[in-house]
Amino acid sequence: MTYDIDKIRAEFPILSRQVNGKPLVYLDNGASAQKPQVVIDAVTQAYSMEYANVHRGLHYLSNLATEKYEGVRGTIARFLGVKNEDEIVFTSGATEGINLVAYGWAMPRLEAGDEIVLTIAEHHANIVPWHFLRERQGVVLKWVEVDAKGDLDPQAMIEAMGPKTRLVAMSHMSNVLGTVFDVKPVIEAAHAHGIPVLVDGSQAAVHMPLNLDDLGADFYAVTGHKLYGPSGSGAIHIKADRMAEMRPFIGGGDMIREVHRDRVIYNDPPMKFEAGTPGIVQQIGLGVALDYMMGVGMENIAAHEKRLCDYARARLDGLNWLNVQGTSARKGAIFSFTLEGAAHAHDISTVLDKKGVAVRAGQHCTGPLMAHLGLNATCRASFGMYNTEAEVDVLIEALELCHELFA
Repeated sequence: MTYDIDKIRAEFPILSRQVNGKPLVYLDNGASAQKPQVVIDAVTQAYSMEYANVHRGLHYLSNLATEKYEGVRGTIARFLGVKNEDEIVFTSGATEGINLVAYGWAMPRLEAGDEIVLTIAEHHANIVPWHFLRERQGVVLKWVEVDAKGDLDPQAMIEAMGPKTRLVAMSHMSNVLGTVFDVKPVIEAAHAHGIPVLVDGSQAAVHMPLNLDDLGADFYAVTGHKLYGPSGSGAIHIKADRMAEMRPFIGGGDMIREVHRDRVIYNDPPMKFEAGTPGIVQQIGLGVALDYMMGVGMENIAAHEKRLCDYARARLDGLNWLNVQGTSARKGAIFSFTLEGAAHAHDISTVLDKKGVAVRAGQHCTGPLMAHLGLNATCRASFGMYNTEAEVDVLIEALELCHELFA
């Protein structure tokens, strides 16, 4: 299939605008991706002509909204390579999904001295919920570091597991280094010792085809706003046997079957974990976004981004005053960097913005990784399905200006 980048770009209306008098070059996809017109239209249609609350109504609009909303569960399952759509729990994003596991699965069964194994490259969303357990229940966090290239040795993860390990929590793809971690051997080794594994798929799900039934993680979280869908949308895949071990996280609404003065009967999973009025329109928009991505083809998106990554890598490597974090052969199209000298990441991003180039600057919600790298902050250029080699060239020109200003 020919990857028609011009057609794809035309379907994202924001890419036609200018910023500071320059064509927008949007390279902040790792934080949040832009939305295609089909998603914008679906959200508008849902709010303007089809909106009602789901599940409890018997009128036309409620039935229509329920049908569209619940249909997204199957879409997410297909996108993630999951046969049983009842293993898909709707969330507001990966953060809620990970917290659901922390409160619903880990908190009732972990005790003082029990261990959770993490990588040093985790996003705060996959760190702070485990710190809650450390603070409140005496759980021990064990950290596995990446090497100088940004690679994570699966064997190091395996060796970190011990008789007190109760959970392994790790990213599939680093949001700073761009490294795609080899999670499957870790999952297999953990399962051989009866240890469940949670994978943060917030970045990986955007850039590569997934088959979670084959991967085998017990919990796999994704977030909609990075998947070209609305903010406030997302899901977590939870294996059915793990669902059976979990208590509800939030009470109210559709997670209830019966309520009495002296007892409450919960709904069956996945609705057992979906309390209150949900993000109806957000999830509908996410379903459209995933259909859009699958229509383009995840293999095609991955191939396009691989070409883009190789081109960007070669161009950035030619700047001998630029320090790129993460040089793994398994690197995806995420580039975090600093300039030699005193230029702060915020100053660099401000100059780039004047040229219409949007990048992220800061710690990227990865405090332990930044400390491991010995850095206060980096700039991050993260690419998506609509970015081009010409935009890489604009980034390079803007970086050369930064070098002239700050050298």
